[in-house]
Amino acid sequence: MNDAITLQDAHAAADLRVYLARARLVDDTAVRLIAGGGVLAVYSAVLHPRGLLDTSPTILGLRTFAEVSGAVFDRVVAPAAIADRLAHTEGASGEIVIPLPPADVRTSWSGIAPPRGGWERIGGISSVGLELAARDGAGEVARTVPDNAGDAIVQRVRAEVWSRPLAGHPDVPSGIAFAAGSLGFLVGEEEVPLYASGPWIRASPLRGHVLVRSSRGL
Repeated sequence: MNDAITLQDAHAAADLRVYLARARLVDDTAVRLIAGGGVLAVYSAVLHPRGLLDTSPTILGLRTFAEVSGAVFDRVVAPAAIADRLAHTEGASGEIVIPLPPADVRTSWSGIAPPRGGWERIGGISSVGLELAARDGAGEVARTVPDNAGDAIVQRVRAEVWSRPLAGHPDVPSGIAFAAGSLGFLVGEEEVPLYASGPWIRASPLRGHVLVRSSRGL
């Protein structure tokens, strides 16, 4: 069945509900859902270029879930549509079936596919360091963006702040910290491993992944 997501239980549905709620606070436009091999991968955009002159890195969040129906699909849908369908499953037990929306949405970042293999560890960073970087960057964005600023100004400020290198990691944009914090991936103290594959960098705390394609390269 390729027109629905089937999660193994209410706990998984609750995890997906929380992840989507956090993702929508950052970008309520779209999420990419890829199912296959018993896994549902849910990608959300934290930052991406908007226009040819925008040099922002592409920063994506990723959570994976067990998908128990054997469905195979690659869809880009409005997160609100999935959240609404999830809301109707609250209180259900056993396997949770979530119908997919009938139509996809369009977004520029969804055509960019992070690699599935070839990852090599390049280091690590403490979750505390990521939390501090996320807090400091968010504070700078809040102080810099004027009241009643339009979307273009907000995007420019966010791009400037989150494109800067993370302290001690000159090839890693600090937006990786913003993504990990805003999507709820940082819980407690842990050493977060960093991996690279081609132009991509991946941070993998215990609760999710942040994938970055930076214009800086490696």
